[in-house]
Amino acid sequence: MKTVIVFLADGLEECEGLIVVDLLRRAGIHVITASITGSREIHSSHGITFYADALAEEVDYAAADMVVLPGGKAGTERLAASSLVKEQCLAFAADRSVSAICAAPSVLAAHGLLEGKEATCHPDFEPKMHGALLTHSSVAVSGNIITGRGLGAAIPFALELIRTLLDEGSAQRIAEAICWKD
Repeated sequence: MKTVIVFLADGLEECEGLIVVDLLRRAGIHVITASITGSREIHSSHGITFYADALAEEVDYAAADMVVLPGGKAGTERLAASSLVKEQCLAFAADRSVSAICAAPSVLAAHGLLEGKEATCHPDFEPKMHGALLTHSSVAVSGNIITGRGLGAAIPFALELIRTLLDEGSAQRIAEAICWKD
């Protein structure tokens, strides 16, 4: 079974995190939501409180296939400041997959992971995408790095993660199950 770690930080855009978690789990992918705050309680950018599955420092990263960074301005700032997130993004970029949506691709750019790669992000964060070959598509795939433009791209972003981790048929099955039309 494929395993994905979704990093959570206070101030994240809840839909960019939870739509991904929901669709990946529907596809049969094991998802671990990992809080970088030192507490399992997470406070989203829109005042919604929910709980992560684990603290990020307690997760077994060796058993995972992908890490996901949801956006949200404040959440992205916290992800960017986390040495654990940086360490894991660099490790996963070497031989597994890294994905980020909305503001969070700027974290990947800050760590040099988007140098010469096609990527997308929220328009407000394009100035922070140093070295990336910017595209304005909903989702950009460049090797083992997947980026999404923003909340409006959360469903196609999650479907691309399923396609990458499993196959086209699985992504199509989930799209049909949720009545998604591209």
